[in-house]
Amino acid sequence: MTAVHVRDLRKHYGGNPAVGGVEFDIAAGEVFALLGPNGAGKSTTVEILEGHRSRDSGEVSVLGADPGEATREWRSRIGIVLQTSNEAPELTVREMVRHFSGYYPSPRDADQVIEAVGLSEKADAKLAQLSGGQRRRVDVALGIIGNPELIFLDEPTTGFDPEARRQFWKLIEGLADGGTTILLTTHYLDEAEALADRVGVIARGKVLEINTPQKLGGRSTATARVSWAEPGDGHKSLETATPTQVVAELSQRFGGEVPELAVTRPSLEDVYLSMIGDGS
Repeated sequence: MTAVHVRDLRKHYGGNPAVGGVEFDIAAGEVFALLGPNGAGKSTTVEILEGHRSRDSGEVSVLGADPGEATREWRSRIGIVLQTSNEAPELTVREMVRHFSGYYPSPRDADQVIEAVGLSEKADAKLAQLSGGQRRRVDVALGIIGNPELIFLDEPTTGFDPEARRQFWKLIEGLADGGTTILLTTHYLDEAEALADRVGVIARGKVLEINTPQKLGGRSTATARVSWAEPGDGHKSLETATPTQVVAELSQRFGGEVPELAVTRPSLEDVYLSMIGDGS
């Protein structure tokens, strides 16, 4: 099944195209990362899919419905984690999550959600007392409390320390394993690579490419760099399309182990930056 279907999506502001013919599909149960620089049309596209912004033209279907004609029943099937939220600072974490659970017909258990986002020790603390990273975890809890079929995650780990980010990744992996469809926007390329089944790169209002993180921009077949330490002559490196052959020749020459051997191909960040250029 297809959870999200987008064809020739267009949106203009003051005659300027913010989204100029975007097209993609997201399969049910897929984790899809939408990558792009600020001003690329990424946020506008996601807001249209969430039903929070109208479109000028194009075909859009989210969970089988047009988000421009969203019903309360449809909204109960999606979860949204916004970039920032500062609601009700006088409530405790538990009170806030339980309050939001009342908006949904089949919510998850509030205490289990609080534990899942790593806030059990802060469950009785007021939101105003939380750090920025802890407040961000509350935002995530509110996005998943309704047990949604589809979750929109907009820069979800902003403000997280490295350990908290890894814990959050496990949470998302668990949701995906349970069949939840996830649309993720992030500026952390390692996050997209760790979580996404596929990534789409958007720039200047258009989708440039959609592929797996491993194959985006020709990563899997790109020229590799083989580097090693040459005794008495410092570090050496070689760009090659046949790294296995080069390593075998080096191993034979060194009689086994090659000093400080490394074989690398372009990272996801390398190909992403190459694709978007200056983002203009």
